Amino acid sequence: MNILSRCTRNMIAASLICLLDFGMTQAAELVMLEQDGCAWCLRWDEEISGIYPKTTEGKLAPLRRVDIDEPWPLDLAGINPDQYTPTFVLVHEGVELGRLRGYAGDEFFWVLLGEMLEKIPR
Repeated sequence: MNILSRCTRNMIAASLICLLDFGMTQAAELVMLEQDGCAWCLRWDEEISGIYPKTTEGKLAPLRRVDIDEPWPLDLAGINPDQYTPTFVLVHEGVELGRLRGYAGDEFFWVLLGEMLEKIPR
């Protein structure tokens, strides 16, 4: 990770910590749409899944996995499914706040996720 990426990630993390400090309720989740045989899902698992729950981002929006080949969860009825995997959908109180299609590596993931998390209402 280069110095610019580290600085960007640190600034986003600091912003998220501020959101947590101001008493944001735990109403957000990051829904990962996946399917068997998805090579990019496996790469995300190898690079991110082990650390995600331990991060500020993971505490603000815990991960929820949804297999796109299974019936769509009733509580996500207001969220449009996607055929492209992985797709990450930030959901807050049943409303989609942002969507990230694909996985192009950890640097892109953290920056784009940070931008989505900034959309969570205070």
